[in-house]
Amino acid sequence: MDLQQMQAQMERLQKLGVVIKDFDRGLVDFPHLREGREVFLCWEIDEDDIEFWHDLDGGYSGRERL
Repeated sequence: MDLQQMQAQMERLQKLGVVIKDFDRGLVDFPHLREGREVFLCWEIDEDDIEFWHDLDGGYSGRERL
């Protein structure tokens, strides 16, 4: 994949609401409604499934199990 293709894929993810937090770690957040409020689901590439969430103004240290 060349740089232009990679940039197009990243833009596609961003349009879906995905926030790339750390490219090297494969850490991404994406919006989710939890109990009526918007939060981020949080996933890291070495995790088998999406198991964590945090407030929009929180970060990795504020992750909680679903």
